[in-house]
Amino acid sequence: MEQILTIFLINIVYVSFFTMRMIMVMKGQKLLASILSMIEVFVYLMGLSLVLNNLDSPLNLLSYCIGWGTGVYAGSKIEEMLALGYVTVQIVIDSADTNLVALLRKKGYGVTSWTAEGKDGTRHVMQVLAKRSNERKLYETIEQVAPKAFVISYEPKYFKGGFWVKRIMK
Repeated sequence: MEQILTIFLINIVYVSFFTMRMIMVMKGQKLLASILSMIEVFVYLMGLSLVLNNLDSPLNLLSYCIGWGTGVYAGSKIEEMLALGYVTVQIVIDSADTNLVALLRKKGYGVTSWTAEGKDGTRHVMQVLAKRSNERKLYETIEQVAPKAFVISYEPKYFKGGFWVKRIMK
């Protein structure tokens, strides 16, 4: 029983590191990804050797598989809690006579806005860059001020120039 639990726990740790490493690679954090990969492969080899040395027990294989799935979930939750990086949010509202732009700027968000033509008339479009750790607060503000807003978000990878670059580089 102890061996099954050990395999399970090792795989949770291994796959959590694997998930975090992949996220770091996608975010351009090459050095951190390299460091995580060294820990990841060490833990992986420990767990794999336990399983390969004990293939006679299907419970070891089952423990390995369940640990893998749990590790994917745990790694994703860890990344979600760390909220690394930035998010760009595009907001489209019915008209330009809202105070949403001023309110977002007052709260410290970088906002670029313009008027656009939509199917049903004039729209006001805003592009907002925020830290991912502030993403939920940004959505709450949008919901309070413009509950019918059309909102799209994505994660930018490259920054050059503009209001935020000075803050990002600090």
